[in-house]
Amino acid sequence: MNFPSHPFGIEITEQHVIKTMQSFTSWEDRYRQVIMWGKLLPKIPPQLKQDNDLVSGCESQVWLLSEFDGEVWHFFADSDARIVRGLISLVLAAFNHKTQQQIDDFDTQRYFEQLGLIEHLSETRGDGLRAIVDNIKSA
Repeated sequence: MNFPSHPFGIEITEQHVIKTMQSFTSWEDRYRQVIMWGKLLPKIPPQLKQDNDLVSGCESQVWLLSEFDGEVWHFFADSDARIVRGLISLVLAAFNHKTQQQIDDFDTQRYFEQLGLIEHLSETRGDGLRAIVDNIKSA
């Protein structure tokens, strides 16, 4: 399957996300930025949205498709909720175009702490975010 290209994991990396998010002083500014990144995420065409690609444990519908090219993983994800699309973009910045070893070694908890994000999400949104990461790590 050929996924549409997007900037997450290439131009927008986890370091870029951390630096950008840490430059904001208010949660509202961070929230707006997350929404903006979500707008950059390509939508999965309806014909590719299969029930078996839905991430279990998310409050909103989240589809996650993956492809390993023999070297790195490519992830394509979408949601029916704007904020979740933004949260997906943060996850893809950290995991897209990475080797399995890089994915296994990535400290997700530290990443989210650096973003100053989790404490502002509802418990169900935080659980959904962790479910997306768990799906990626088990791809």
